[in-house]
Amino acid sequence: MTSLRKIPEIAALRSGQGVIRIPPETDVPLTPRVRRLIDTSAFRRLSRVSQLGLVRHVYPAANHSRQEHSLGVYRTALLFVDRLADDEQFAALVAPAAAERFLVAALLHDIGHWPYCHPIEDIGLPQLPTHEEFAVESLSTPEVSALLAADWDLEPPAIVELLDGQPTDPADRLLQSMLSGPIDVDKMDYLMRDSLHAGVPYGRNFDQQRLIQSLCVSESGDALAISEKGKTAAEMMVFARYVMFSEVYWHHAVRSATAMLQRAFFLVHERLSIPDEFRQDDAGMERALLDAAGESPAGELLAGLFGAQRRLYKRVAQWSVLEDRDAYERLARRPFAWLVDLSVRFAEAASSLIGEPVSPHEVLFDAPPMALEVEFDLDVRFAKEGRYRRLGQVSPVVHTLARQQFDDYVKRVRMFAAPRIAGQLRDRQLWRTALAAALTK
Repeated sequence: MTSLRKIPEIAALRSGQGVIRIPPETDVPLTPRVRRLIDTSAFRRLSRVSQLGLVRHVYPAANHSRQEHSLGVYRTALLFVDRLADDEQFAALVAPAAAERFLVAALLHDIGHWPYCHPIEDIGLPQLPTHEEFAVESLSTPEVSALLAADWDLEPPAIVELLDGQPTDPADRLLQSMLSGPIDVDKMDYLMRDSLHAGVPYGRNFDQQRLIQSLCVSESGDALAISEKGKTAAEMMVFARYVMFSEVYWHHAVRSATAMLQRAFFLVHERLSIPDEFRQDDAGMERALLDAAGESPAGELLAGLFGAQRRLYKRVAQWSVLEDRDAYERLARRPFAWLVDLSVRFAEAASSLIGEPVSPHEVLFDAPPMALEVEFDLDVRFAKEGRYRRLGQVSPVVHTLARQQFDDYVKRVRMFAAPRIAGQLRDRQLWRTALAAALTK
């Protein structure tokens, strides 16, 4: 038995004792020190924070929590280490203490997430803290930091460095690529889990077991790679990610709800007691937003999301690189405040065309955020040839879906409008005239 397999959590994989069950019929082994971490208030808060947030407006069963996802990521991390314990290069580079730090980071990787974290972060308001800053705060609470020190001989900065730092040590860079890279423990779980709860097959149509069995160390020795036998499984994971973005994460109705929340938050954020609201669960955040909005336009938007009746804005137009490159490039990756100003100008033009007042908050432009998704490419080891090649070089699937900009084809620019005016703008094509006027002002 290698020293990595002597880590109590790795050994617990085979014991069958002290487990917790999560979907789909999966046992997560819990050693006493892991159980102490998941019983902390910081981790238990994640049971009341939705993994997918507004996706439930389209896929009503997608109500799983960040706690469930974190446990799934942790179990996947155990499988990664267990497999790589047989890799001589990995075992020589990664000491048991470093592997334990990786396992803790995998378990706690979402501890700094607040409700609706990613849509709010995508707005790009400079005064808002990042979820990484919240992770530091949560890890530094006396309850959590005491357990990290007593049970793991770790300090909070060591976890944060692995989650969001820029490590120079090759072993840490390798472990960080296992947490956030082309094939990482986070993607491996969320694609499957989100697909399961949404009730769609797309994120489960890749061979996770085959992919894990193919894991090895990259040619540079500081990143995760796969052997040739995992190539097809990796291609299927690329495709699973593409389809999940297309059909779930960037579904037009999901993006309508997202655009409504973003505009509402943009309108009321100065009235919120940040970061206090960010420490709450979903229900607490929703109450804080509704209280801050009151009877304002933001309140109207939020009532459509969190009120007794669902009232989503309607899609009026959309553009991708394929559908209208010029329009797409004029609107994509613009600062959020610029998109808000565009809606103001559009509302003015639309008011004249329709013959009745159109409020700026009744028109929403939803565009890909400034930050791009990470390209899906990694080393593939061809043992018989004694060489590595990049996955994008040997896979037409990866070349097409990952190396050619993923965001441009999946993340469309869309215009949404309040139901009372959407039909007029769309059916009479008035949006074209209004948009042309708004872009020239």
